Amino acid sequence: MASPVRRRSLRCRARSVITARRPPAGPPGRRPGGPRRVRPGERAGRGQNCRVTEPGTSPPYSGQTTDEQETRTPLRLFLRTETGGAVVLLAAAVAALVWINAAPSSYATVWHTELSIRLGAWDVALDLREWVNSGLMTLFFFVVGLETRREFDMGELRERRRVVPLLAAGLSGMLLPVAVFLVINAGGDSAGGWGAAMSTDTAFALGILALFRSRFPEGLRTFLLTVTVVDDFAALGVIAFVYSEDFDLLALLIGFGVFALILALRAAGLRRGAAYAVLGIAAWVAFLESGVDPIVVGLVMGLLTFAYPAARGDLERATDLFRLFREQPTAEYERSVRSGLASALSPNDRLQRLFHPWSSYVIVPLFALANTGVELGGDRLGEAFTSPVTLGILLGFVIGKPLGIAGASWLTARLSGGRLRPPVGWGSTLASGTMAAAGFTVSLLIATKALSGTRLEEAKIGILSSVVGAAALAWLVSRGLRLLPRRARVEALLGRAELITDLAPGVDAGRDHVRGPAEALVTLVEYGDFECPYCGQAEPVVRRLLAEVGELRYVWRHLPLHDVHPNARLAAEAAEAAAEQDAFWRMHDLLLDHQGALRMPDLIGYAEEIGLDVDRFRDHLQRRRGSTRVAEDIESADLSGVSGTPTFFVNGRRHHGSYDIDSLTEAVRAAKARAGLAR
Repeated sequence: MASPVRRRSLRCRARSVITARRPPAGPPGRRPGGPRRVRPGERAGRGQNCRVTEPGTSPPYSGQTTDEQETRTPLRLFLRTETGGAVVLLAAAVAALVWINAAPSSYATVWHTELSIRLGAWDVALDLREWVNSGLMTLFFFVVGLETRREFDMGELRERRRVVPLLAAGLSGMLLPVAVFLVINAGGDSAGGWGAAMSTDTAFALGILALFRSRFPEGLRTFLLTVTVVDDFAALGVIAFVYSEDFDLLALLIGFGVFALILALRAAGLRRGAAYAVLGIAAWVAFLESGVDPIVVGLVMGLLTFAYPAARGDLERATDLFRLFREQPTAEYERSVRSGLASALSPNDRLQRLFHPWSSYVIVPLFALANTGVELGGDRLGEAFTSPVTLGILLGFVIGKPLGIAGASWLTARLSGGRLRPPVGWGSTLASGTMAAAGFTVSLLIATKALSGTRLEEAKIGILSSVVGAAALAWLVSRGLRLLPRRARVEALLGRAELITDLAPGVDAGRDHVRGPAEALVTLVEYGDFECPYCGQAEPVVRRLLAEVGELRYVWRHLPLHDVHPNARLAAEAAEAAAEQDAFWRMHDLLLDHQGALRMPDLIGYAEEIGLDVDRFRDHLQRRRGSTRVAEDIESADLSGVSGTPTFFVNGRRHHGSYDIDSLTEAVRAAKARAGLAR
C-alpha cells in the first residue's frame, strides 16, 4: 500500500502533467497554458501549478516530487512496520495467555484441529498450529529474505567488507546464549532445546528500540536490524538441518530442482509473479515431504528477488503512459499505465509492500496466539524459575546476547586494527545487545520442535520473560550512557567508524554552488527543482538552519524534473547564467520565491531586478550554455540514487524523513558531533 507521501507525490505529478498539456481556461490576467504571471518583486505562492490541498495527505515538509519511486534506505519501511507490529504481537501473546488460562481445553482443541488440502490422490494434512508454524511463517521468512536482499543490493551491506562485523556480532550473539543454556542444562534431557535460546525476535527488539529512540543515533536501527537478519538466517538453518527429521532425499532433490528452475527463469527475464508463486508452492510442498521444515523456502525465495532503483527511462515512460490515459481514458490505456508503473519498480520493492503488513499485523500475531499459551496456575511460575530450561533460556538471552554482540564487535575492531568497526559506538552496540535479548517468534518455533510437555511450558515462560528482561536492560544502559560526560557520551553513541557515503561525487568547492564557510564541519547538499513546491517549502527551513547552526555550509545541485515541471530546466539554466555573473544565490532565491512564473520573460525580469547584464544573461540562456552544468548535476543525482526533489545529504549521507527545521537540525547536529570526534 502506498504511503501518504507517495500518494501525494503522484497526485502532484498528475496535476502537473494536465496543466502542461491542457490548461483550463482562466479569468483575465492568467496566461494561456500556465498559471498567472507573477511580476518581479511580487511574491508568488510556491508551486501554484502543482499544489495539493486535499485533506488527509502528507503533513508539511514531508512531500517530495518524484522522478522515480522513492528510494529509501532498505531498512526504512521495514523499521516502521515492525515497530508498529510489536504492539499487535504483544497483544496477541497476552490474548493467548488469557485464553489458555481461562479455557485450556478450547485452546488445545482449536489449534489441534486438522485442516487438509486434497488434490486427487495427493493431500497435505496438518493441524492449525502446524499450518501457522510451517505455512504462514514461510511468508514471514520470505519478508526477511526480501529485506536481506535489499540490504545487499542497495543498503548498508552493498559494501561487502561491512558484512564482517555484523556477521560476527550476529553469530556471536547466537553462540554465547547457546553456551549459557548448555552450561545450565549440561547432562540433562533438556539440553536438546538449546536452539530456543539463540534467536532474537525482530518485532520486539525494534519495539524496545522505539521506546528509547530519542536516546540513540539513527545508525543503531540499522545495526540492530542487520544483526537480527543474520540471527534469523542462521536460526532457520538450524531449524532445517537440526530440528527436522526423517529426510526424504528424492523430495529434497525435487525441491532443489524447483529452485534451479526459478533461477533459470529469472536469468531468462521472466517477470510473471504468478509463475514464481506456483513454483514457490511446489518447492514448499517438496520440502515438507522431504522432512526439512519448509519455511526455508520463504527465505530462499526472498533472497532470490533482486532489488534495484527505478531507471529514469522507465519513469519517463510511465509519465508518457499517464498522459495518453489522460487524453484517452480507455481500459487498454489504464492497463498500460498500471503495467508501466509496476515495471518501473523492482519486484523486491513491490513484494515488500504487499507482504509486510500481513507479516507484521497478521502472521506473526497469529503465530503468537497459536504458540504462546502457557498455563500459569498454581506453582507453575515458581517451578519454572527454578527449572534449568527456563533459567537457561532467560540467562542465555539477557547475559549471552549483550555480551556476544558487544564482545564480537569489539574483538572484530581490535583484530582488524580498527578497519572493521560497527556503524555505531560501543554504548550503542551494548544497547543493541540488550534489545536483541528479546526472544520470541523463532525461539518459540524451535521450542515447539525440540521440547514437549512441562519442558515446553517452562521454555515458553523463559522466552516470554526474556522480552521483559530485554526492555529492563535497555533502559539501564540508556540511563547509564546519559550519566557520561558529553564528549564521552557522543563517542559511545556514534563511534568512529567511517560511514558509507551516498553522495557521488563529493562536494567540490571549486565547482559546486556553496553557501557558508568552506571549513564547516557539516555540509548540507540539496538536489532541487526550482518549480517543485516542496523545494519551495524547504527553502525557509534551510535559511533558518544556516542562521542558527554554526559551522554549516549548504550546496544546491540541480535536478529539474522536466516530465513533471516543464519550466524547471530553463530555470536551472537561468541560475547558471546568473552564476556566470556571480549572482547564483540571488537568482536562486528569486526563483524559489516565484515558482509560478518561470518562463523566459519572467527570468529576464529577474535578471533586471538583481542588476545583471541582461543581454549577456539572455545570450547565455538562448545558447543554453548552462545545460552542460545542469546535466552534470542530473548525472550526479543518478549516481547518488536520488529519486526526487528535494533530497538532502548531510556530510555525504542521505537524509531520510521530513525536512522541517527540527528533523534537519537533529541530522545536522548528529553529523556535527560525529565530525567533531575526528578533530
